[in-house]
Amino acid sequence: MTVAAPPERLTVGVVQMGMTQDPASNLARASRLISDAAGQGAKLVCLPELFSWRYFCQTEDPANFSLAEPVPGPTTQALEALAVELEVTVVTSVFESRAPGIYHNTAVVIDGKRGYLGKYRKMHIPDDPGYFEKYYFTPGDLGFKSFHTAVGECGVLVCWDQWYPEAARLTALNGAQILIYPTAIGWHPEEKERLGARQHEAWELVQRGHAITNGCFVIAVNRVGFENVPGESTGIEFWGQSFVSAPDGRVLGRATAAEEAMLTVELDMTELVESRVGWPFFRDRRIDAYGDLTKRFLDEDTTAIGD
Repeated sequence: MTVAAPPERLTVGVVQMGMTQDPASNLARASRLISDAAGQGAKLVCLPELFSWRYFCQTEDPANFSLAEPVPGPTTQALEALAVELEVTVVTSVFESRAPGIYHNTAVVIDGKRGYLGKYRKMHIPDDPGYFEKYYFTPGDLGFKSFHTAVGECGVLVCWDQWYPEAARLTALNGAQILIYPTAIGWHPEEKERLGARQHEAWELVQRGHAITNGCFVIAVNRVGFENVPGESTGIEFWGQSFVSAPDGRVLGRATAAEEAMLTVELDMTELVESRVGWPFFRDRRIDAYGDLTKRFLDEDTTAIGD
């Protein structure tokens, strides 16, 4: 199927959700919000990271591996049917079962009537209190990708990937006009008063920086609400505040920190060329001088493989 040229103006839908323990309920609510976004003219709709369940990575529990599914699989098939019906591009992430003992946090791209287009496996895997993702997810092995969709070139990364300029740059170099980050990030309530504002500001600023330095739009879509550790009162308060950034870093729309939202934002795609011409970062990159980026750290013990 031939893909038409992307529109000069594109309305995107950002679905900020709070999750229940019932995957069917989460899928039904996501589907309703996707439909609402399409009804408001959205042609690209983005869901949070691992939207099918509560954020199970707060604990290391082997029973949670039963939540994984193939990709493509039941969740992608349900979203595919909706995307085909509504003629919208849908992006989210799924807990992928690849083989016994090999699981990924996998973003999927479903492109309207073309259906399932492809996937990206999360490359950077955190291991912090309440975010025990290394227990569950094998690091991605598909590289950094841009998907040629009906709404333009969409690069998809996932949550912890959003802190890495290398990931944003390589995705943009693969052609991405829009960087999409399905996300599950929030506060530990016990440190929110002291660190909360700074943590959130850093999260937003680094992604707006990716928009500026790559001349891209950025869509960061988070979950919202408090999710406790099973059987305990502690947990994570997801801070919501999903947002869309223009290539110059200005915020075009932002959801609240307190409630679910379906945010629609219009993008002027002509800003991409204006940004990259006005701030020619790609032109002025010193690609001959960046070889050390492949090393872990530069010190007297650093030796490149093959030296």
